[in-house]
Amino acid sequence: MSDDNLDRAGRLDTATLSDAMDKLGIGGQCLGIKPLDPAFRLLGRAVTFQYAAAASPAGSVGDYIDDVPPGSVVVLDNGGREDATVWGDILTSVAHRRGIAGTLIDGACRDTDLARSLGYPVFSRSYSMRTGKDRVQLETSDTVVTIGDARVAPGDIVRGDADGAVVLPRSHEDAILAAAEEIERAEASIRTALDQGMRLDEARKQLNYHQLQRRNAD
Repeated sequence: MSDDNLDRAGRLDTATLSDAMDKLGIGGQCLGIKPLDPAFRLLGRAVTFQYAAAASPAGSVGDYIDDVPPGSVVVLDNGGREDATVWGDILTSVAHRRGIAGTLIDGACRDTDLARSLGYPVFSRSYSMRTGKDRVQLETSDTVVTIGDARVAPGDIVRGDADGAVVLPRSHEDAILAAAEEIERAEASIRTALDQGMRLDEARKQLNYHQLQRRNAD
């Protein structure tokens, strides 16, 4: 299915999208979340899962992967826990085979060598060998979650690169993308001016660069 806004987001980096969100006063930066490999790129719409501490008896960490649509990003909120992993090699293998776009975790993953060797994008707070089994359990899915202080709702655009990950709230994605594209055009013009010998301060002044990134007045 065609998804023009997803295509537009894929042509922009996370820094530019972050600047656009700052300009509009919209949150979405997944602070503290990094790619396992700086070469990883993440782009897709979110399918969300919420974890909680394990009950007694403990529930499953989750066997949901076969129901995630290809092209989606698996988004796992484990509350930032770094002592109980919620993603490993079997999930990576199945997700890669099914054409899932990647995984975003506020928490820890493991079996990182396989993700790197397959080129399957995993963005997480950390990684560890320690299993989440009997420590955490999948509590609910298709719900609003929090990843690195960013609110993520099902269907939101997730974009990740070497600098981290951002989430574009669906109700604001048109405005964010338009602002980011404007910033991108201005920065491209500045680089052209610099290549032609102009001073940086003059190029930024002529292209109204600082105003372009300043937060809009309420």
